[in-house]
Amino acid sequence: MRAKHQRRRPTQQQQTVKRRRTCRFCDNKEIYIDYKDEKKLQRFITEEGKIIPKRVTGTCAKHQRELVAAIKRARHLALLPFVTDAIR
Repeated sequence: MRAKHQRRRPTQQQQTVKRRRTCRFCDNKEIYIDYKDEKKLQRFITEEGKIIPKRVTGTCAKHQRELVAAIKRARHLALLPFVTDAIR
């Protein structure tokens, strides 16, 4: 029997180090996230119309706040839907 506190060796898959995603807005040195650019904002919204969190997209906190404000602004101007037709 193995000792109770003895650990197993990590497998090859477990040993791979996950690199942190960098913010695509910081990489492109974008100063302003435009609310009129629907195609760019659409990438950060799910099929249901929810905003994807920054832990998934990899954006920094500053740009995530700007992104959320731009998405909400675009929704109020009817450039982006609040909810898709599939949900209704």
